[in-house]
Amino acid sequence: MTKAFPSIARRLKSTGIKLLNMGTFLITRFIANWKRYFLGNTVDVRPSPSSDVRPSLAGPVLSLGGGGPDVDDAIQWMINQVRGGNNSATKVNVVVIRTNGNHDYNRLIYAMKGVKFVETLVISNREEANKAEIFEKVKNADVIFFAGGDQCQYIRNWKDTKLETAVKSVYLKGGGIGGTSAGAMIQSEYVYDACASSEKGIETRDALEDPYRDITFTYNFFNWSNLKGTIVDTHFDRRQRMGRIMTFIARQIKDGVSNSVLGIAVSESTSVLVDKNGLVKVMGRGAAYFVLGNHIPEVCEPRSPLTFSNYKIWKVRSGDTFNLRNRPTSGYYLRSVKRGRIDSNPY
Repeated sequence: MTKAFPSIARRLKSTGIKLLNMGTFLITRFIANWKRYFLGNTVDVRPSPSSDVRPSLAGPVLSLGGGGPDVDDAIQWMINQVRGGNNSATKVNVVVIRTNGNHDYNRLIYAMKGVKFVETLVISNREEANKAEIFEKVKNADVIFFAGGDQCQYIRNWKDTKLETAVKSVYLKGGGIGGTSAGAMIQSEYVYDACASSEKGIETRDALEDPYRDITFTYNFFNWSNLKGTIVDTHFDRRQRMGRIMTFIARQIKDGVSNSVLGIAVSESTSVLVDKNGLVKVMGRGAAYFVLGNHIPEVCEPRSPLTFSNYKIWKVRSGDTFNLRNRPTSGYYLRSVKRGRIDSNPY
């Protein structure tokens, strides 16, 4: 009998360790899930329900960042437009959305003028994107900002979910929708989704050599009214992507998606700001390019280099404007692609 006690004790100790390990696992899992929904709580300010009377918003407006270092003034512009002006007493709620990463935007945005509170939601699968809690958080925001990342993951995880519906409701009530890099690219009517390409995606040389190889698009995602007929590209000057966006434009026309497509190409550390009337202002260190294709390409076929004549290109430098609703009829230059080569410097 006495010999049995050590054996029982060992079993109890072993069971206790297993329970402790299981408890630690469950706690860790709980914390991990919680962090996926709410990060940066040290700077987050939540209003009490009784005092949270939602303001009338003055948008909708858009901010499309080209990647690289963010243009802080562009985010502040979007916030001010939604509030109704730089000196408005209105304060807004901001929600940052991403599929992975951390809460590094929280402190930056919370320090901006007119911000009531800011949350970062890391929404990494469709189950999360359909949660009622996420829907409510996003629907009650006044400004949404999509961090950079992978547009394919954004589309696979968010398209046709409650999250998408909630984001659209923010736009419709006059809010602001911003984003950088992939977070800007998903906002155009036609989206290069990068779902068929490698991690690096398709760049200019490969796109011009074969407009169909590993190049796929997504449609009917957000469809903002002032971005009808557009396709957005980012990291533009640094990665020399003019031939890439030319290919994307040619594909929409060749595939019968549209007779005319406007590419909006944004350089790094630069933002394209779109007010509620469709008037664009470029802000930041670089330029934005508006590239128009409005006829059927001469050659746009699988396994054949692209030939497309006379793209119209407007180069809009920082501080200058472009009207999306009433596009200019002058101020552009022409560039053509012949057998996969651009005829002269397109920048």
